[in-house]
Amino acid sequence: MHDGPDVGKGRTDWVPAGDPRDPWHDAFASGWGELDGTVAPASVAAPRAAGQQRSASVADIYLEVQRSEAFQEVRRRYRRFVFPAVAVFFAWYVAYVVTATAAPGLMARPVAGAVNVGLLAGLGQFLTTFLLTWAYARHARLRRDRPALDLRWTVFEQKRKRVEQQERRRVPSASREQEAER
Repeated sequence: MHDGPDVGKGRTDWVPAGDPRDPWHDAFASGWGELDGTVAPASVAAPRAAGQQRSASVADIYLEVQRSEAFQEVRRRYRRFVFPAVAVFFAWYVAYVVTATAAPGLMARPVAGAVNVGLLAGLGQFLTTFLLTWAYARHARLRRDRPALDLRWTVFEQKRKRVEQQERRRVPSASREQEAER
């Protein structure tokens, strides 16, 4: 896969942090991937006039990536971990609350000195929270971060190429206008 000592090596297109060419530099893409009740993603804003040609093409890039198999695989990996983890943690939490409410005698049973079953179960809630956080971060690092970063670079490159194409189209027309003025 993508883990090991050579993770991230071999990339020749590295740019320093804060550089506008860095794909992590742009603003948050809020609204992308959120569903509006249909299978299609919800639109973030209504389309604008012809002056917004560039943003429309950028939106097309994001929609194209969202439909890609690589993006769907990242989502499947996320869901395969998160849904079962949330279900197990929620069941454990409900079991703790129900047991504390329905069986106070069991929760009050001493284990060692002043430590009882309820106190151990409550501390177990904290422990499982930290364990779940660690497991989530590890899963993301090993199973999703590299493919997601590759998708991010793909989007960045597509956006860069479209902007360059638009600039090339704009430059000849601007030079023609300058020649007409002379």
